[in-house]
Amino acid sequence: MKDIVFNLIDQEKIRQRDGLELIPSENYVSKDVLKAMGSVLTNKYSEGYPSFEGITDWDESEIAQKILPNYRYYGGQTNVDRIERLAISRACKLFHADHANVQPHSGANANEAVYYAWCNPGDKILAMSLPAGGHLTHGSPVTRSAKIYKFIGYGVTDEGDIDYEELEKKALEEQPKIILIGYSAFMKIPDFDRVARIAAKIPDCLLMADMAHVAGLIAGGVHENPLDHGFHVMTTTTHKTLRGPRGGLILSKGKVSSPLKRPDHTLENIPTLIDRSVFPGTQGGPLEHVIAAKAVAFGEALQPEFKEYAKNIVKNAKTLAEELIKSDFVLQGDGTENHLILVNVKESYGIDGKMYEKALDHAGLTLNANALPTDDSAAFRPSGVRLGTPAITSRGMGEPEMKILASWMKKIAKICKEAGTEDNLPKYSAELETIKKEVKELALKFPVPSI
Repeated sequence: MKDIVFNLIDQEKIRQRDGLELIPSENYVSKDVLKAMGSVLTNKYSEGYPSFEGITDWDESEIAQKILPNYRYYGGQTNVDRIERLAISRACKLFHADHANVQPHSGANANEAVYYAWCNPGDKILAMSLPAGGHLTHGSPVTRSAKIYKFIGYGVTDEGDIDYEELEKKALEEQPKIILIGYSAFMKIPDFDRVARIAAKIPDCLLMADMAHVAGLIAGGVHENPLDHGFHVMTTTTHKTLRGPRGGLILSKGKVSSPLKRPDHTLENIPTLIDRSVFPGTQGGPLEHVIAAKAVAFGEALQPEFKEYAKNIVKNAKTLAEELIKSDFVLQGDGTENHLILVNVKESYGIDGKMYEKALDHAGLTLNANALPTDDSAAFRPSGVRLGTPAITSRGMGEPEMKILASWMKKIAKICKEAGTEDNLPKYSAELETIKKEVKELALKFPVPSI
């Protein structure tokens, strides 16, 4: 008898196949990534790390064949060591890093491990505030990190860029242990050089970039790489624009040594300090089936076609933003330089983001309600919505489809405005169902890669 769980998985396949994913933090993996995720590696415990002893370069045939000593706490590690070394070496190639820790289970775990590696309880961390577009793990009071470290927030300008003057003023006044550039709703490319010059004025200040949203754009060469501009550490998720499995990654510059011995607390030793912070500091056994899937995804991102994919993400986002403006939507920052668009639907059509999200979802278009930097609405009734182009670009959509999307979004915004409240939306179910049929017709022309 088939477990009901698999029936629900089948329903989710249909939802993904028949609808369009506009959430900027979601994407579709390849069949090979999916295959690695579902492999027998899920059976193996591998606490600790592989060794690179005797490896003189990043030659994959050498990495995949050699049996080397390791820093593991269980036996039977020959194959997982080789796979994890491949994941590490590919990540370093992809992002110009000296070292990569591929074990974090998520971006949140990756961020916490960096804080734990460099800071003591009560130390100050300067990061983008949540209302300005920062992430929960950058100091939201509901998180564990905010109870351990003192987070100081900086904001954005009216034009939607980082307020660098405020950042510098607070950095010099507060002397933080970490300056963090990272976000979940920000449409510009940061001036990493300017931030590096600010951090250079503060003794032992770690420069950290959380590039979870744009890692795939960095890998594809259409976004600046903070590690090329003096940053010590870059964290990211491995899904989103990078198109890998759900997980985390920490990349760093510096000296790599054995994680068995604690090195001096210096910026040069940050790679090893991070390794010790991930395990045994903040995590237990790594998920080697996920690490294998990360290795596959990194390999895919090293191919020339991934660069074309990254270019198309940005091209589609800019086209979609232009079409939304033509459709009378007000955009935060007047557009986008990356994959992400933040729409002020309150100012555009007098509706709240949550109502608009639900109406779009009914029509097979998935995005998320999102607060704006100036928003004083309740968390579940924000004035904006956030959307992006990574997933629809993975399906092969281009500029013509962006124009169609914008037209549907305008129609649904008008429906919401006329309805006035969510309670009245059922009266417009026929109109929404008509759009849903059109969405499905378009979606089926662009199959999901792994379905």
